[in-house]
Amino acid sequence: MKKNKVAVLIGTRPGIIKMAPIVHELDRQNIPRLIIHTGQHYSLNMDKDIMRDVGLDKADHQITRPDDCISHAEQTAYMLVKIEEILLEQKPDVLLVCGDANTNLAGALAARKIHVKVGHVEAGLRSFDWRMPEEHNRIIIDHISEYLFAPTSLSREHLVRDGVRGDIFVVGNTIVDATLEHARIARETQAPFVLEMTGGQPFCLLTLHREENVDNNAVVSGIISSLEHIANVSSKQIIFPLHPRTKKRFEEFGLFAKISGIKGLKIVEPLGYLNFIAMLEKASAVFTDSGGIQEESCILQVPCLTLRTSTERPETIDVGANRLAGTDPEKIISVFNEMMSEKSEKKWPNPYGDGQTSRRIVETCLFGKPKDEL
Repeated sequence: MKKNKVAVLIGTRPGIIKMAPIVHELDRQNIPRLIIHTGQHYSLNMDKDIMRDVGLDKADHQITRPDDCISHAEQTAYMLVKIEEILLEQKPDVLLVCGDANTNLAGALAARKIHVKVGHVEAGLRSFDWRMPEEHNRIIIDHISEYLFAPTSLSREHLVRDGVRGDIFVVGNTIVDATLEHARIARETQAPFVLEMTGGQPFCLLTLHREENVDNNAVVSGIISSLEHIANVSSKQIIFPLHPRTKKRFEEFGLFAKISGIKGLKIVEPLGYLNFIAMLEKASAVFTDSGGIQEESCILQVPCLTLRTSTERPETIDVGANRLAGTDPEKIISVFNEMMSEKSEKKWPNPYGDGQTSRRIVETCLFGKPKDEL
């Protein structure tokens, strides 16, 4: 019997991490597959490190984005053309895309136009915040996908309400597959790195990269001011892996002079995945505007303060792992104090599945549906 050929699309850090377990499952089942890398990420060297950490070889097809291809329209259009060329050449039966980056919109559109089935991993997420370009992307992808892999029953409800045409399956989230496996590896290998980075002192993690935060000088300055106060009062250092986009904006806004004088705030280069997971698991809390880190911190039992006014991961809030802290400095400080006072030994359930998501997705690509759902 012919085995369906599956194309896996990556292009951003979260996409690489979340799609790696699917690639490994395809290989375990000896399913023909190819990896397409769109080059959306700002640093291909960073991508290579992350791919190494999650056990992936180099992509079968690497798209190199021109340096002057900057705007959302330019990025999406360029990737759309290049992905279509690859799909026409390779003729996969299914293209799997994950999440809401421009990479995934371009891939889903390219596949849809040439009648390659689209499987949307993380289907049905909604922030209901129309300012976010990610919200536009995820809704469009949901409506042009044949297979909609909803991580939770809430995601399924969003898809049903929106009237999508494709088949919906509640399968969990591949971030559980990835986090559980790589946290185990990180515990065994990354302890010296964590000690070197923190000096053995209590710490929190900070990540910032979303355009609604870092592209606004007043907003990002307010966030930094609140964290300066928290570092001083809590006696916890804040480790800040600096995203390339954020670094560029800090340079434009002249913020490095201010930040360099903040005691307790330590700016470091972007971390590899194993390094980051090791740091996250040992952190007292994480401040972030990332979607994936809201999930990872929930899985690893680390309190999360989301530096946004909305989230497409409300399940993390429902179980008590996450709070919306917004970007107002006073609210960030208040939410941090509340979470630290409540933490003690509190545990919360993981709402994102049992670590078998990749198996269910691969079964759907082969047979049209998984053997089981959550």
